Amino acid sequence: MLQLNFIHNNKAKIIDRLAIKNFDASTIIEEIIELDINRKATQTELDKALAETNKLAKEIGNLYKTGQREKAEEIKNRSGELKLAAKDLEQALSNNISLLNEKLIEIPNIPHESVPAGKSDSDNELVYEEGNIPSLPNNAKPHWELASEYDIIDFDLGSKVTGAGFPFYKGKGARLQRALINFFLDEAIEKGYIEYQPPLLINSDSAYGTGQLPDKEGQMYHINEDSLYLIPTAEVPITNIYRNVILKSEDFPIKNVAYSNCFRREAGSYGKDVRGLNRLHQFDKVEIVQIQDPEKSYETLEEMKDQIADLLRKLELPFRIVRLCGGDLSFTAALTYDFEVYSAAQKRWLEVSSVSNFESFQSNRMKLRFKDKDGKSQFAHTLNGSALALPRIVAAMLENNQTSKGIRIPNALQGYTKFDIIN
Repeated sequence: MLQLNFIHNNKAKIIDRLAIKNFDASTIIEEIIELDINRKATQTELDKALAETNKLAKEIGNLYKTGQREKAEEIKNRSGELKLAAKDLEQALSNNISLLNEKLIEIPNIPHESVPAGKSDSDNELVYEEGNIPSLPNNAKPHWELASEYDIIDFDLGSKVTGAGFPFYKGKGARLQRALINFFLDEAIEKGYIEYQPPLLINSDSAYGTGQLPDKEGQMYHINEDSLYLIPTAEVPITNIYRNVILKSEDFPIKNVAYSNCFRREAGSYGKDVRGLNRLHQFDKVEIVQIQDPEKSYETLEEMKDQIADLLRKLELPFRIVRLCGGDLSFTAALTYDFEVYSAAQKRWLEVSSVSNFESFQSNRMKLRFKDKDGKSQFAHTLNGSALALPRIVAAMLENNQTSKGIRIPNALQGYTKFDIIN
C-alpha cells in the first residue's frame, strides 16, 4: 500500500509509473487526495470540539462549586450540543477513513524505473541466459509419460483421491522431491538464512498484509467455517512474522527460508500449460524471504537473483532470467525477475522462480517499521523469491536427463537421493 504522504507529494510520478502497469491512476489518486484533505479537516474539527467539551466540563464544575448553578446549566446545554456534534464528527471521520483505506488498497505498487513497458509476458526483457539446450532423440518423451513409465508420479491416482492437479509422488519420485527440498534448504542455510517451518493456514490479516487480499482472493482456497486460507506460498506466513513489529537498523538483513506445500486454485488455467507438472493446485516450494534496509534492498535483490541462478547451475539446467514488464508484474511487486528453465521434450521455457522487491508496499500494510540510526521510524523493505518451486524443476530434470538407460540424476543431488539414475 502506498503511503499517503508519498501520494500527496508525488501525484504525477505515481500516475506516470502506474501507466507502465497499464493502470490508470489519475481518478483514484485525486479521490484519495480529496478524501485525505477532508479527513484532516474533520479531524481538526473533532479535536476542537473535544477540546472545547473538556474546557466546558471544567468550567461547569467550577460554577457548581461556587453556587452559580443557573450559569452552569446554561453552559451544560452548550456542552451537550458539542458532544452531539463531536459524535457526528467521529462517525464522519470513521466513514472517511474506511473509504480512504478502500481506495488505497486498490492502487498497485509503483514499478521500479527499470521495469519495461508491456502488456504480457511476451514483452518481458531477457537479461541473462546460460546453459546448452539438450539435444534429445526423436523418441524423447514429455515428463508426464516418463513419470508413468518409471512409476514415479501418479496423476490418475491424484485425480481419484482429490482431483486434477494433486498428483501422488511415489518411490524414486518421492525421494527426488525430498532430495530437492533438502538440497534447496541446505543451500539457503549455508548462505545465512534461518529455516522456518510455517503453518499452512493463515488468517485474513496475514493475507491482507502481503497483498493476497483483496487482490488474489479468488485464487486462494478458503475455509469458510474458520475464515482461514491455505497459503499460496511460504512468503505469506514468513513475512507476516514481522507484522506490527518495530525493528532496529542493526537487525538487517533478516534472512529466512521455509519449505512448505503451496495451494493455488489456478482458476482459468487450461490447455497445454496444465499438462503433467506444468500447473498444479498443490505443490512443494522452498521460499527465501528477506527484510532489509531500504537503501540496500536492490543490492539484496541482485544477491537473491544470483543465489537462485546458482541453484539452477548446480542442477545442470539451462536457464534464462527475464525482467518482468509492467503488464506482467504483480500487484504488489516493484521489480521482479523470473527464472525459466528449458524443457527439452516440451520444447519451451518453464517459469520456476520469481524473485521480487516489494519495497515498502507490504510493510505499510503490515506496519513493519524499523528505527534508523537517527532514531527515526521508517518502513522496511521486503523481498522474496522461490528457491525453488519443485514441479517444473522436476519436469525439466526428467525430460532433459532422459537416456536409453533411464533418467540421470544431477551430481549435486546424488548425495541426497542416494541414487544416480531412475530406471
